[in-house]
Amino acid sequence: MNKDNNTKINKNNTDNPSTEAVPETNDKKGRICEIQKNTFIIKYGAEELSGKLNGSFYNEDKVLPVVGDYVTFLYNPVGDSTITSVCERKSLLKRPDQSGHSIGFVKTMKEQVMVANFDYVFIVASLNDNYNFNRIARYVSITLEGNGIPVVILTKVDLCSNPGRYVREIEDLSDKVRVHTISALYGIGLDELDEYVEPGKTIAILGSSGVGKSTLVNALAGSDVMKTSGIREEDSKGRHTTTNRQIIELKNGAFLIDTPGMRELGMCDVSEGIDETFEDIAELALGCRFSDCKHDTEPGCAVKRAIEGGELSEERYNLYLRLQGESDHAAKMKRIAKARKQCKGKRL
Repeated sequence: MNKDNNTKINKNNTDNPSTEAVPETNDKKGRICEIQKNTFIIKYGAEELSGKLNGSFYNEDKVLPVVGDYVTFLYNPVGDSTITSVCERKSLLKRPDQSGHSIGFVKTMKEQVMVANFDYVFIVASLNDNYNFNRIARYVSITLEGNGIPVVILTKVDLCSNPGRYVREIEDLSDKVRVHTISALYGIGLDELDEYVEPGKTIAILGSSGVGKSTLVNALAGSDVMKTSGIREEDSKGRHTTTNRQIIELKNGAFLIDTPGMRELGMCDVSEGIDETFEDIAELALGCRFSDCKHDTEPGCAVKRAIEGGELSEERYNLYLRLQGESDHAAKMKRIAKARKQCKGKRL
């Protein structure tokens, strides 16, 4: 199934401090297709070159390249090329990077960009016991915040007796979400994905381990480019098969960015993405008597009135609050961590 989507992916990112416009130099431009420890594999035409970072990346507060980034580099035909800058990103997926600590340990609270420069995000979920609507809602908000178009792919439809129930649930989440049910193993529904897998388009694939991401990649590629493994029958959870992010170029010139399976994806400050996902609630809030209404005990609250009148389900509103709370907490931790860093710099 498919829904019309008016989401625009070419938002203005000129105020993004983490990337920069391509400088007027003789540097060549390529794309990071894989990262192996401290070596970056650069796609340059038909070539794949190994690259190292220019020293300025370590001496200055510059963002490091991630898979999907376009970079400028000094070409070296006999050794490692030198990456000089990261070009401006049109889209990105990010998550909290807590450096091994809990989210409350604000000294190390950072944001980690996972992949960049994609058109669509395939949010892959399986129609078995591993299906989790709240997780899908989180992925959708993160995708919209990152300037991508969310496409939910419900796999293993051959194992589900009533897939329509899940499709309707996700379609009700947001009118910006597209939904498809497939079985990559048996080739069911794969033709519906042709509209996304077009020459020059990039698709990031996101989802927990065991949902069939690698099987889907292999089906789209037409060959076994990814290892696959089954799920554990006792809990319907899978084993990690993808261990690093990489770009896979398909025969027709489309690109897939596969990501390691993740049980949960923490929230950064993605309030705009949440408001896009729950656009109905954001619009209701505009009708509240007070502009800073908390939708709790304030009089003239349009959100509470909609819940009482049955226009908005309490379950949907509670999910909105939960995701917004995660986002607000992450934003607070980020501000505190930034302030600590500034104070430390002044003491030095």
